[in-house]
Amino acid sequence: MKLNFIGATDPGLIRSNNQDAYYIDPEGRFFVVADGMGGHAGGEEASRIATEEIRAYLEENWQSPELPKDLLMQALSRANEAILQDQQSHVERADMGTTVVVVLFRTPESTWCAHVGDSRLYRFRESHLQQVTEDHTWVARAIKLGDITPDEARLHPFRHVLSRCLGREDLNQIDVQPLDIQVGDRLLLCSDGLTEELVEQKINDCLKDNPSLKQAANSLVEAAKEQGGHDNITVVLVAVENNSQ
Repeated sequence: MKLNFIGATDPGLIRSNNQDAYYIDPEGRFFVVADGMGGHAGGEEASRIATEEIRAYLEENWQSPELPKDLLMQALSRANEAILQDQQSHVERADMGTTVVVVLFRTPESTWCAHVGDSRLYRFRESHLQQVTEDHTWVARAIKLGDITPDEARLHPFRHVLSRCLGREDLNQIDVQPLDIQVGDRLLLCSDGLTEELVEQKINDCLKDNPSLKQAANSLVEAAKEQGGHDNITVVLVAVENNSQ
């Protein structure tokens, strides 16, 4: 098994700055997408701190005997603490925070995901798109309880209200899960600037119609902009391939 991967980010058509950040490990060991919030400087700083702290922790501890689940828990916890410390040092950024989604390939047989907030992970397998992560938002919980429908959620005034993010003292849960991965799969990590604009069928079509990862990434970003591009748009694509490909 080998991995091919690519990332793309765009400020969109409305915002003057980009509060998203992403990191791709050059060796394909891990991938990070973060979507910051809290004003221009705050959002950019929160997502930058998160990606940098997660990268640093995973690199420093890659050879440790820690289990993948624990590695991810510690990496995201360290990122949360670093953002909290920055908030205390810079009053103007006291309300900043960030969502994050991380995929970790510890070994070919051990792939894991961690996330906080509404940045998502999808798996595209045999022309079928499946959302792997569950949004930490008010509307996601309301859908689960049957209070609103997914269609209602897309336009709900509370759709941006997060129940969890990095940069909060009360962050007491980080979702970590193993991933079922097989040759032929594509993984999509993305910020909500993509999913706010595109329904899942459109995301599915962009991946299905573009065998090239670069073309697929560009297609997703441009499709989101065509639908309004109201937020920053970030995508990371990871293709799981045979070693012979």
